[in-house]
Amino acid sequence: MDLSTVRIEIPEGCNVILGQSHFIKTVEDIYEIIVGTVPQMKFGIAFNEASQQRLIRHDGNDEKLEDLAIEFAELVGAGHIFVVVMRDGFPINVLPRIKDCQEVVRIFCATANPLEVIVAQTEQGRGVVGVIDGESPLGIEGPEDIAARRGFLRAIGYKR
Repeated sequence: MDLSTVRIEIPEGCNVILGQSHFIKTVEDIYEIIVGTVPQMKFGIAFNEASQQRLIRHDGNDEKLEDLAIEFAELVGAGHIFVVVMRDGFPINVLPRIKDCQEVVRIFCATANPLEVIVAQTEQGRGVVGVIDGESPLGIEGPEDIAARRGFLRAIGYKR
């Protein structure tokens, strides 16, 4: 088995959700979840089929984001993974519904941070082992940092 990393270059203003699913209808179900939850969100979805034709299935409401999702899914190259690339909304808005989708097995990450996907390669194929989401901590937050965090969450409407 060989381990490697795949760097995903997330464009400014976008977020990515990387997950694992087990059925071809993932693309349509996630599409319906997103438009039914955050109608103004722009997004693209790609899903790597792991059997039969083994195609990268895709959909979305923004051609550029759909193309990026396809590119990212192809770079990772693992079966049964899905990638959602989004803007004009945040993963927190759709993750609970995506997690409830009956064919979704796991979510590896939901991020706008620099992202590396750890991939294992065997004779059979590729699989996602995990992700490196962002960078390592530089310290522990102090009182000013706590106040800034709390202020930010209230300023963007996530806390009162």
